[in-house]
Amino acid sequence: MKRALIVFNLLLALLVFTLNPGTSARAQTDTPSVVVISLEGPLTPVWSGYLERGINRAVSSGANLLVVELNTPGGSISIMNGLVEQMLASPVPVAVYVSPRGAMAASAGTLLVLAGNVGAMSPESTIGAASPVGSQGEDLPSTEETKTKEILKASVRSLAERRGAVAVSLAESAIESARAASSSEALEAGLVDYIARDLTDLVEQMDGSTVLINGNEVVLNLKGAIFNPVNTTAVEDVLGLLTNPNIVFLLLSVGVQALLIELSSPGGWVAGFTGAVLLALAIYGIGILPVNWFGAVFLVIAFVLFILDIKAPTHGALTAAGTGSFIAGALILFNSFSVPGFSKVSVGLVVGVGIFIGLTFFAIVLIALRAMKKPISTGREALDGKQGLVVTRLAPGGIVQVAGEQWSALLEQGQTPLEPGERVQVVRVEGVRLIVRSVS
Repeated sequence: MKRALIVFNLLLALLVFTLNPGTSARAQTDTPSVVVISLEGPLTPVWSGYLERGINRAVSSGANLLVVELNTPGGSISIMNGLVEQMLASPVPVAVYVSPRGAMAASAGTLLVLAGNVGAMSPESTIGAASPVGSQGEDLPSTEETKTKEILKASVRSLAERRGAVAVSLAESAIESARAASSSEALEAGLVDYIARDLTDLVEQMDGSTVLINGNEVVLNLKGAIFNPVNTTAVEDVLGLLTNPNIVFLLLSVGVQALLIELSSPGGWVAGFTGAVLLALAIYGIGILPVNWFGAVFLVIAFVLFILDIKAPTHGALTAAGTGSFIAGALILFNSFSVPGFSKVSVGLVVGVGIFIGLTFFAIVLIALRAMKKPISTGREALDGKQGLVVTRLAPGGIVQVAGEQWSALLEQGQTPLEPGERVQVVRVEGVRLIVRSVS
């Protein structure tokens, strides 16, 4: 009886374990977790998908917090608005952390920090300088500038009002007069909640604090939290590289050359397809970078001159002019504006690529010139001086074989009849008949 009871208890325990996950799994679930994503560089459209993936990961894993590590010089207002909406709608608390040391949350990045339930900065980091500029980095016309500033100031008032009047004033001055603040200044004004050395320090400081999520107060239990980073995808990494003007310039240069190769010798598809893809990527990057579209005019002129020099050779004069136009156009396109956080294209790279392209087209011009001067090697005119064999007796007319074909032939005046198999040489072509003579 006692054995039967023991067996019954073991079976009951096994049944309970099967229907209810083990205590080890429950212990892991009860351990606080923090999902981490990193947004670095100018704002790009891919950030929206990356942020959404981070929020979804935090929700599906039951994370206590989503930390957005931010280091940006700013970017498009429309992209910023979309990111702010995503953060505000997140069912999981969001902490925006300006990191690493020396990082910035400039321009649109300022509003991203304010959109988080918690704002934090690393030492020596900066925030602010949020005055709006045009899509190419230029100053806005006065009326448009006023409207844009007022809209942005209304947005920061809404986002920062819970932080107090001093924080609102600092946020508004960042838009009105491009004021920037250090991490300590931002903390003193209440614009951010914490200064943290790293993620561990940030989570330790936040443990036990209260945040407001959709009108409800939530206490953050973060003691002993584990970090769950969300990595970017390969596509996002590639698109992220397109904020580098040097890479965009190379894509633009190679893409246009590939299309010109396709247009000059149609029939294939590799060069055309490659050029179209590279140009699409370059245009995407140009849409993010502060550029001066006037430079694109010089680039178009450059490639027009290259093509003209091939079609109507001028011994390289147009190619030299095109090279100069190409270099000037690239520098105007990428280096006209100086926007904090955005690098400029390397002058050495532009000059080197410009000279390489110029030499390439000059080589094509030389090939075209040689082709024009080369004697005709096909057709009847090319038969002068060629040798062949007699097919039928020439006395004086008959058939000869020259250049792999049979021709009607007539012996040159004064020549004696020739028998099949004897060698002859073409003197000239008259209509469809060859005038030949004997080769001793």
